[in-house]
Amino acid sequence: MKYDFTSIIDRHGKDAIAVDGLGTWPGFAPDKPADGVDIIPMWVADMNFPTVPTIQEAIIERVKHPAFGYFAPTDAYFNSIIDWHEKRNGVKGLKKEHIGYENGVLGGVVSTLCSFASPGDGVLVHSPTYIGFTMSLSNNGFKIVHSPLYKDEKNVWRMDYADMEKKLQENNIHVAIFCSPHNPCGRVWEREEILKAMELYEKYDVTVVADEIWSDIILEGYKHIPTQSVNDWAREHVVALYAPSKTFNLAGLVGSYHVIYNKTLRDRIRAKASKPHYNDMNVLSMHALIGAYKLEGHEWLEELRQVITGNINFAVNYIREHFDGVEVSKPEGTYMLFMDCKKWCEKHGKTIQEVQKAGWNLGVMWQDGEMFHGKDCIRLNLALPLSRVEEAFRRMDQVFNGKW
Repeated sequence: MKYDFTSIIDRHGKDAIAVDGLGTWPGFAPDKPADGVDIIPMWVADMNFPTVPTIQEAIIERVKHPAFGYFAPTDAYFNSIIDWHEKRNGVKGLKKEHIGYENGVLGGVVSTLCSFASPGDGVLVHSPTYIGFTMSLSNNGFKIVHSPLYKDEKNVWRMDYADMEKKLQENNIHVAIFCSPHNPCGRVWEREEILKAMELYEKYDVTVVADEIWSDIILEGYKHIPTQSVNDWAREHVVALYAPSKTFNLAGLVGSYHVIYNKTLRDRIRAKASKPHYNDMNVLSMHALIGAYKLEGHEWLEELRQVITGNINFAVNYIREHFDGVEVSKPEGTYMLFMDCKKWCEKHGKTIQEVQKAGWNLGVMWQDGEMFHGKDCIRLNLALPLSRVEEAFRRMDQVFNGKW
């Protein structure tokens, strides 16, 4: 490969929550193991790979100029986004006026919901549910209405359209969050699945926020379908949110953006987002995006997809062959794995908290899946060099096959 996905990066002391945040948020972050234990960070949804060099090059080039005053996004910024979406997903007709900066995808979610709903109103989300949605909705006073996903006879996560319609009717819901690809389940929705969901939302006059931050990290053999592309209604009634942060590991720089084709929708959301005066871009974040969306970024991403696909194949096969009672639905996108340990816990008389703690003590820093509304589940980040993934699973053997 042209790019480095094998080196083990020491992130200690480099502002990384994944390693320096252990033990600092009880109930959210894993407990810190004993001193001297080799930590394998597998909880925070960021990557343990060096990013594409053109990002650093773009930032360094800008930093050479000694002034960092007020600025406005350049045409290069908007053109980079337009080019990226056309080449990656075949998007046509995307223009500068359709794109707006968001100080994080969750900020865009909240701005949209607050534009079309009030505290106490119901918001439909699928469960398992990304904890960021749960926190954002709760903190802003919305009523979270879950429509559970289910696994079919092939162990593939599916939407329950009958349940979705029932919840929309009973709760008089007019705003919904649609996560595509789905976090934490890793489903890459097919066009017909998305279309059927959008037809339901149209029927009940629902404004949809589509979180597509994971849309670049698609496993080999699958393809992301932009929610706005499935029909004319979706194009006009869906707010799509994206960011290079998940794709290129830039969360620390902050910088997301929305795509909104409908002017009225766009005006209302921009007005809401502008009121607290928080939604301003960082100049280095702008240059990071431009560096990420260069040709080299496309090349780097294709290699990343190969690596993530290999890591997930290894992990899923290992679980199925070695961890009797642990179930997993193979992800189609993202680099997260959602492990269902219910049967194993019942068989061995252990709680999921005891399982998590046993892993933490061995340096496997995995995350509690219950906060994602996955009872007796563990969420696992596989965006590490394969050698670290293999080592983590050797240690997991002591948890799931050892005596303790």
